[in-house]
Amino acid sequence: MTWNSAVKSYKELGVWQKALDLTSEVYRMTRHFPDGEKFGLTAQIRRASVSVAANIAEGWGRGTTKEYIQFLLVARVR
Repeated sequence: MTWNSAVKSYKELGVWQKALDLTSEVYRMTRHFPDGEKFGLTAQIRRASVSVAANIAEGWGRGTTKEYIQFLLVARVR
């Protein structure tokens, strides 16, 4: 992104690194879910956690700041 020359990659962003930590923690916690939830709740929670970091990374590669912000809005955890 040209609007912030101090950061060369989304991998340097603290928020992206925290999103990876979130995903690791979610995977660790969902290992203890019942086997009956393997393809239900467990899979849904895991996909949601992965999507946070993925949206930050995908938005970084977009052409405009406006597009990047849109991906950050999608990525935000409520």
